[in-house]
Amino acid sequence: MHTPSRTPRRIGALAALALAGVTLLSACAAADPLDEGEGAGGSGGDGGANQTLVVGSQDYYSNEIVAELYAQALEDGGFTVDRQLRIGQREVYMPEIEAGSIDVFPEYTGNLLQYLDSDATATSADDVYSALEAALPEGLRVLAQSEASDQDSYVVTSEFAKQHDLAEIGDLAGVENLTLGGNSELEKRPYGPTGLKDVYGVDVSFTPIEDSGGPLTVKALRDGQVQIVDLYSADPVFADGDLVVLADPEGLFLASHVVPVVSDKVDADAAAIIDKVSAKLTAEDLQQLGAQSAQDQAPAAKIAAGWLKDNGLVG
Repeated sequence: MHTPSRTPRRIGALAALALAGVTLLSACAAADPLDEGEGAGGSGGDGGANQTLVVGSQDYYSNEIVAELYAQALEDGGFTVDRQLRIGQREVYMPEIEAGSIDVFPEYTGNLLQYLDSDATATSADDVYSALEAALPEGLRVLAQSEASDQDSYVVTSEFAKQHDLAEIGDLAGVENLTLGGNSELEKRPYGPTGLKDVYGVDVSFTPIEDSGGPLTVKALRDGQVQIVDLYSADPVFADGDLVVLADPEGLFLASHVVPVVSDKVDADAAAIIDKVSAKLTAEDLQQLGAQSAQDQAPAAKIAAGWLKDNGLVG
């Protein structure tokens, strides 16, 4: 908070004026506009609902919807929210979170853990969550993780899977001239081409497709421009039935549940509101919410408002 400079008051020499000056100063102190007192969120000082919380999101429709769920629930609870949505990928927004510019961000446990610790060995949901708690930079914490997961997965067309008898990622090891498509960041991620080679013995070339597993990525796969793509498991495109998720028995992708990453500005009352959202959110919800965005072209704010009302989380 920027505190304005204060001009000292000059007190006269006469006792009466001195007394009047002291009285005036006391009155001003009692009405100091910088003293926020107890906010509606239940915190004193800089906390509570009097403080603006910055909510951010990835440049991905599903993540934006979850950010809107947090933002609208907080607003319904009396908090002021500044939305900074569709920022970009983790390499762009994590420095902003660490710098304290963003207070609430929907994340994914396994992916964030691998970003913070590329040598992480945890794979189960609970172990990944515990490891993530320990790996977070000072000043950040995670709230309760949701049952909902929306994790990376390697996907091929059903026709390609049938042609090469594919069921697991490792089955790709005998297939030549494979090209993996995904956001450019995927090329350097632990589960990218290097991970495919180290864990499953699969050699791939890489083609960047910068739409976060969106329609351009799916079109490139269906058209045969690439043979494998990285899609999120809750993507509504799977309802079409022509795409196959390859099983990952070696845990190349860590368990990745939706989890809010928050700053110290998020007090107990704000955390309780966000936790109620997380407790209600399921993987099926994510897929349905995503379908409203990808197929119905509904805006994230409208999708989130409907879900919150349907689940009794807003008044």
